[in-house]
Amino acid sequence: MSDRPYDLVIYGATGFTGRLVAEHLLTRAPDGFSWAMAGRSAEKLATVAHEIGAEGIPHVVADSTDPDSLAAMAQATKVVCTTVGPYARFGTPVVEACVKAGTDYTDLTGEVPWMRRMIDATQVPAQATGARIVHTCGFDSIPSDLGVFFAQQEMMRRHGVYASQVRFRLKAARGGASGGTLASGMAMLAEAKEDPEVRNIMADPYALNPEGHRNGPDQNDAVAPKQDEAFGQWVGPFVMAAVNTRVVRRTNALLDYPWGHHFRYEEGMLMGAGLAGAAKAGILGAGTAGGMAALSVDPLRRLAERAMPDAGTGPGPKARENGFFDIRLVAEHPEDPTKTLLIRVTGDMDPGYGSTSKMLAEASITLAEGKADVGGGHWTPASAMGEPLLEGLQAHAGLTFEVL
Repeated sequence: MSDRPYDLVIYGATGFTGRLVAEHLLTRAPDGFSWAMAGRSAEKLATVAHEIGAEGIPHVVADSTDPDSLAAMAQATKVVCTTVGPYARFGTPVVEACVKAGTDYTDLTGEVPWMRRMIDATQVPAQATGARIVHTCGFDSIPSDLGVFFAQQEMMRRHGVYASQVRFRLKAARGGASGGTLASGMAMLAEAKEDPEVRNIMADPYALNPEGHRNGPDQNDAVAPKQDEAFGQWVGPFVMAAVNTRVVRRTNALLDYPWGHHFRYEEGMLMGAGLAGAAKAGILGAGTAGGMAALSVDPLRRLAERAMPDAGTGPGPKARENGFFDIRLVAEHPEDPTKTLLIRVTGDMDPGYGSTSKMLAEASITLAEGKADVGGGHWTPASAMGEPLLEGLQAHAGLTFEVL
């Protein structure tokens, strides 16, 4: 790929999140790093470039409905970073163009059925061309995926073994889900209502594992409240667990099960102690289950869609900068509970936009700089980039990973 004019192309740079990725690259891009902004409209690209001070950055006009434009974009760069979702609607031709061109690819999707289709359809061609396809490079699922990777590396470094189980607990966060994330979720629910195969994929805790490895000890994500003795608090369901848990399990499989075939992983939200915590966890669980059931009904889902923020909109700079997330991971020693580790993962901006855009940018730069020591195929962030991505996230994306 040394003869390609760009190291990285941001596809969707005129959208809200794509624009944030471009703004991050303006100050973050390494010396000599060549990148471009891509979108459907040359006029909009020029307007956004002017507004963010990126007049000197090249533009690429590409449209998901125009295969030739996508092919030209993929052939011109080492990495395509796309923020154009819902991915089940707009993402397939972009993946296919990158696979055919042997171009690496990153995105922000949390759409498990679509990822499964892409894995099944393009894993073998991607291996043949050398294209590394890396989904879930935002809040879903980098804090989970790299958090578990970090916890396991620390467990091995300190105690010579890997944890047999890791539990993710969202302690606190400020910042709402992005309009694009909500739109993707609604699209998945609509698809699941019509297609039993999609429902089965969404219910399968190992849906994203490689073919022949779609089994293990974990069950469906729980919505019922439970206590976590490590924190002395009640735990309720975490809405993104249905994506994150499957990504972490795929990482273990792709790395050839260093954490064991019986490794277990689950996620939840800390809701507080005592009766108040139990009540909050119960309300959250009932609300989650009831909300999913309600959104499966077409008229109610359409009503909710009208109330959602538009996919191309988001909070202003102050709201993004005032946001944050604080996650705790409990990595259980397989034999000695006194050697169990408590890990903290934090982000310094709102998870849905500010932190997500920086995480996506760092994953894309890591791939473009040749720091992913893997061949072609579908990878997770941790299995493809591991330590180099951990370093980039902490140095440039405002994330921290530490043992408490």
